Amino acid sequence: MLKKIREVKADLFIQVVVPSPLRRTFDYRPPDNFDRQLLLPGVRIQVPFGNRKMIGFITGCSDSSDFPPEKIKKAIKVIDTKPLLDNHLLALYQWAADYYQFPLGQALQTSLPGQLRKGKPAIEPQTRYWQLTTDGQGTDLEELKKAPRQQQIISLLGESEKLTATEISTALGVAVASALKSLQQKGLIEEVSVGPQLVRPDPDNLYGQNQPLPLNKEQQDAYTVIKKGLASFNATLLEGVTGSGKTEIYLQLITDILETGKQVLVLVPEIGLTPQTIRRFENRFNREIVAFHSGLSDSQRLTAWLRAKDGSADIIIGTRSAVFTPMLRLGLIIVDEEHDGSYKQQDGFRYSGRDLAIYRGRQMNIPVVLGTATPSLESLNNALNGRYHYLQLTQRAGEAIQPEFQLLDIKGEALTDGFSDALIAKIHIHLENKNQVLIFLNRRGFAPILLCRQCGWVATCPRCDTSYTLHRHPPKMICHHCEGQKPVARECPECHSNELETMGLGTEKTEHTLETLFPDLPVYRIDRDSTRNRHSLHAIIEKIDVGDPCLLVGTQMLSKGHHFPNVTLVAVLDADGGLFSGDFRGQEHMGQLMTQVAGRAGRGTAPGEVVIQTYNSSHPTMQSLVGEGYVPFAMKLLEERRLGNLPPFTYMALIRAEAANRLLPEKFLETIGNEIQPKKGLLIIGPIPSPMEKKGGLFRFQVIIEATRRSELQQLLIDLMPIIENHPDSRKVRWSVDVDPVDFT
Repeated sequence: MLKKIREVKADLFIQVVVPSPLRRTFDYRPPDNFDRQLLLPGVRIQVPFGNRKMIGFITGCSDSSDFPPEKIKKAIKVIDTKPLLDNHLLALYQWAADYYQFPLGQALQTSLPGQLRKGKPAIEPQTRYWQLTTDGQGTDLEELKKAPRQQQIISLLGESEKLTATEISTALGVAVASALKSLQQKGLIEEVSVGPQLVRPDPDNLYGQNQPLPLNKEQQDAYTVIKKGLASFNATLLEGVTGSGKTEIYLQLITDILETGKQVLVLVPEIGLTPQTIRRFENRFNREIVAFHSGLSDSQRLTAWLRAKDGSADIIIGTRSAVFTPMLRLGLIIVDEEHDGSYKQQDGFRYSGRDLAIYRGRQMNIPVVLGTATPSLESLNNALNGRYHYLQLTQRAGEAIQPEFQLLDIKGEALTDGFSDALIAKIHIHLENKNQVLIFLNRRGFAPILLCRQCGWVATCPRCDTSYTLHRHPPKMICHHCEGQKPVARECPECHSNELETMGLGTEKTEHTLETLFPDLPVYRIDRDSTRNRHSLHAIIEKIDVGDPCLLVGTQMLSKGHHFPNVTLVAVLDADGGLFSGDFRGQEHMGQLMTQVAGRAGRGTAPGEVVIQTYNSSHPTMQSLVGEGYVPFAMKLLEERRLGNLPPFTYMALIRAEAANRLLPEKFLETIGNEIQPKKGLLIIGPIPSPMEKKGGLFRFQVIIEATRRSELQQLLIDLMPIIENHPDSRKVRWSVDVDPVDFT
């Protein structure tokens, strides 16, 4: 931090935040020929910063500065003619940066479209197309027989109204730049710029092809309660069993908001859910709907962002960063699957999209609906304490009924690649009845361990404290923590034996086993590997939706909101991992995942069945979850948390540090920990090694800070941040602060 020297009067100084790790604003003189009316908070400005030029945001102006004029640089140029971010959004960023202990300048950059971060104009991007001119439309192709490439382009454009150069090149399989230039010089083609087309909704027709569905009594009661509160801020936890029709309630509430001329923000946890949600919303509403997720191109993200900002988009659907979307007339926020850990950013700006949605709703005096079948313990506790309205849906919508559960004890059983004989028999029955079967295994790859039978060597990642996972398609060994890869070992590097074998199951191996057991039926694998391509998940789901008998195998991607009405059997192969997790949230996460994946069964007219293979069928947690349901199970976990003084009854922050030298992060955190004054209600744990001490070639340590009051934790962090930043080793280690952590690994 710069010291306060003296106050210097001047005509005008601009306070600017830039994407720097320094937690402060910087004073600049206005650029030449500036218009004072443009120097407003939320306007982008280009400034010199060290030996670079950076794009920052104006946060304020003053006629004085704490620094002498000769120390203050002149800004280069003002980029915007009006604020890019309004006061509400700036306040949201400021609060989030303060609460999560992250520099405001960097926080402002995290969710902006890339082109805006680079200082590009805030206008919808144009796409450049080639089309035939009037002369080109009358061209005799025989006249171009000596230039076959040009002839092909004229023929191609004659079949299409307009094409980009990339589309032409792809269609012909060759580079076409010189041919396009020649045709342009001949006056046969011309280049035009076209912006994205805006859906112009019919103001008299709100609905699309699908009309609202009738609500059952529970749905109607919940809808009526929420509708009464649409005029002001309130938070509602809508807890409904899987298939209970929460989405239909969302849609009818959205109808009410749209009829008042306001916009709606819908947050979903995963990119995989976004296309499905968009399709359902597009089929219901004759309105402009835009999406925000990591799969968008820069141009698509900018277009969506600008349409949300100017109000031309009525419904905005996106993952966690969409909570920062500027919206001209926001009237409702919906957070679907509110319990999902994906709402918490796990690196950099470690904010919670769900919690910021609540803050934004209060800030703008609009309602927020949190929907889930498996509430997080934090949200459930807030509902039980009256901070949130608490509404429950205990029955499935329509004719569907809750599936039956069966714990299948496999102690002493001979398994076929993870499948018991009893489970295989059940799969046969469901497939013979022309239904679909879902197999859940939360581990991708073929096998998690490759070892030598002779000497016990295990293929281990040299950069992490973990083994490589064997993949077969394509064959390679991959570390799922640092993504390091190497060819599959053909012999043991220590004893040179070729007796290598795999241990454990992954989705690839399970897919192979199912193809062997059921050779006449298709097997669809859904995990991160099989859905890497942009449209691959959509293509798989389309095949499943046909309804023909098939087998689905996959990871937790299958548990998140997907509607497969023809799945009547869900089988969980490995249910025991969460029972013995070292993370105090382990059983909560296991219960949520098991309940969500079980909810894929029996969503149509045929009854569903859930079979859970376990070595611990008598475990109290397993018995509670299966026998009583998620909410009673969660109530017991809440009581355990209360007795153990754990969140949500206390508040936590995690300070992490890592470096290639093992001694550095431990020493750094030990020094920081010594700066914390012992106080009643404050617990300091560490420095201790992270659960995975070595990852990506770096040794990792952490300090856990726990406080009985949120305000005390925040004040401690505020006091601690300058000490951490000014520590002589702060640039020798990579450190971070995680407030309200959800992952301790």
